[in-house]
Amino acid sequence: MSFPTARLATPAQARVDLSAIRHNVRLLAAHAGGADLMAVVKADAYGHGVVPVAEACLEAGATRLGTAFVREALVLREAGVTAPIMSWIVTPGEPLDEAARQGIELSAAAPWALDEIAAAARRTGRTVRLHLKADTGMSRGGASAAEWPALVEHALAAQAGGAIEIAGLWSHLACADIPGHPSIERQLDAFEDALGVADKAGVPSGVIRHIANSAATVNLPRARFDMVRAGIAVYGLSPIPEMGDFGLRPAMTLTARLAQAKRVAPGSGVSYGHLYVTERETTLGLVPLGYADGILRNATNRAEVLAAGRRRRIAGRVCMDQFVVDLGDDPAEAGDEVVLFGPGDHGEPTCQEWADSLGTITHEIVTRIGSRVPRVHIGGR
Repeated sequence: MSFPTARLATPAQARVDLSAIRHNVRLLAAHAGGADLMAVVKADAYGHGVVPVAEACLEAGATRLGTAFVREALVLREAGVTAPIMSWIVTPGEPLDEAARQGIELSAAAPWALDEIAAAARRTGRTVRLHLKADTGMSRGGASAAEWPALVEHALAAQAGGAIEIAGLWSHLACADIPGHPSIERQLDAFEDALGVADKAGVPSGVIRHIANSAATVNLPRARFDMVRAGIAVYGLSPIPEMGDFGLRPAMTLTARLAQAKRVAPGSGVSYGHLYVTERETTLGLVPLGYADGILRNATNRAEVLAAGRRRRIAGRVCMDQFVVDLGDDPAEAGDEVVLFGPGDHGEPTCQEWADSLGTITHEIVTRIGSRVPRVHIGGR
């Protein structure tokens, strides 16, 4: 069955510039100062579309990819991505057999997880490359300092049996995006202590040591070790906004097309609760995006968009599928483009401005964009 072209048009899209992704990866590789670069593509590449983004990252020099969950890594393998991939959250019941068959590198922070991974390796006849995670002060994932020696010994025993290969030792920084925070040096000292314990226990010296996230990659040379794990910076969003953009290029531009433009009288209440009331006769534009698409409800009367040639603040309550902007007397009609955020090249708000106005971080803005909004990738090879 064929459809008229007009029916194939979408009311909104997230345009993702792959040339910006490649630029950012090259820039981050330079910041890494010789350390390998892992491009973190979890959560559908932070909402940017995992397969095209992963391919762009590898083209630009990333040496491996990182995902939170095994299933995310398997999506990449199914798409034909053969590069090394590490997945770091293992819960009971994960598809570890398939992970072993597909050569996914895994992480363990407790003996039970290591045992499940080793069992999967034995069932499939595949040695699993394993990264051991130390909790150096974030108090989230990872083995505590008291648990770490036993975990290392347990891993060495599994390695002697051929089920696993200890491929990495790693941790995660809690406050790398807060320059000068006292926990940073404490965590790096704790990580070096954990590395020393592993070395004395007999872990080979060639394993990959890694703790640096995006913020540490651009601002903490001591944290770079053998590999850095860049996440938000890959997408052109600053990991330390108060220090500037570090030359990064935002990759996503979120747009929609007006569903309606109409004149209303002075004193017209707009959207649920009439939280916005027009002061004079004006044109209201209806934007077909809402909180079901990831537009935060608290963007009501706060966040700005570019519409009819100027920035406009959202007028009234953000609804599930739509919100309104007050266009004044500027000409507008259904089908006109509205830019919610982008690189800022044409006067549109940036993702950082949205995050600042809503009291959150750019990570949340881009990862919340829902599946109803197609990702359109430009700037490919």
